[in-house]
Amino acid sequence: MNKFLDENKGYFYFVFRVIVGLLFFLHGLMKVNAMMAGNIAPGSLMFFAMIIEIVAGVLIVLGLFTRYAAGISALEMLVAYFKAHAPQAVSPLANKGEPALLFFAAFLVLVAYGAGN
Repeated sequence: MNKFLDENKGYFYFVFRVIVGLLFFLHGLMKVNAMMAGNIAPGSLMFFAMIIEIVAGVLIVLGLFTRYAAGISALEMLVAYFKAHAPQAVSPLANKGEPALLFFAAFLVLVAYGAGN
């Protein structure tokens, strides 16, 4: 099993990178719908989060500027967690901040390994 995993770790990392990027892109796309409904004002923090999520998600999927996109996204997820979730409760399970922390952890891996060429 270890031999199989070692021989194919590049493929596993590729799938990881594409899934994380796609989910982050969709996370941003969800905010587009909220903006169209008038729930997000242009120029607000949520608006800039939407832009970061869409652009970074596409860049990560494509493997372009992966480390930079993931670094900016990791910072965004920290801000999102501490600004929107942490004030509600200490536990990520209680404050619904698990996605932000999971994205943060995934982006740390992407910063460390880049596009995985």
